[in-house]
Amino acid sequence: MTKLDLIQSIWKGRITKGEMGRPMRASRSELDRLLDPDNTKIRLDMVYRSASAVGRRVRLELVEEPTG
Repeated sequence: MTKLDLIQSIWKGRITKGEMGRPMRASRSELDRLLDPDNTKIRLDMVYRSASAVGRRVRLELVEEPTG
């Protein structure tokens, strides 16, 4: 789930900011920061809550760095 996925869900009319913010218990300013493509400082709990609000889930994976 990326910011682009969230923004596309809002643009396609699937959900409004208000509908997304209520179950997340997020303020409008928190949503604006979450959806701001230039903001890279997002708490992991906010990512999980936003995914849930649009009917998605987050999968986090740690992978090894390529060598050589």
